[in-house]
Amino acid sequence: MDNPHFVYITAATVGEGTAIARAVVEARLAACANVLPGVTSVYWWDGAVQEGSEVAVILKTRADLVADLTAKIKDLHSYSCPCVVALPITGGNPAFLDWIAAETR
Repeated sequence: MDNPHFVYITAATVGEGTAIARAVVEARLAACANVLPGVTSVYWWDGAVQEGSEVAVILKTRADLVADLTAKIKDLHSYSCPCVVALPITGGNPAFLDWIAAETR
């Protein structure tokens, strides 16, 4: 286990979320991505509460790749301030956590 992390992002469309997911997995910055359409987001932006449809993407990676992964997502993303947050994985199936480490660079 190499200090695995989930990285949670949102995207404007399924196409954008899938494109980002594919790009970061192909670059081996993440071992896997789940693209979850149908998210309703409510948030502050431009001084007002906004509401809209988004896509959530959950990426599995290692802690030492979070900075490079974040930079790649920011390069690919349509938002000026994309949601990119990393959360440590503190437990789980050891074989799966080892797989995350093995499939990332």
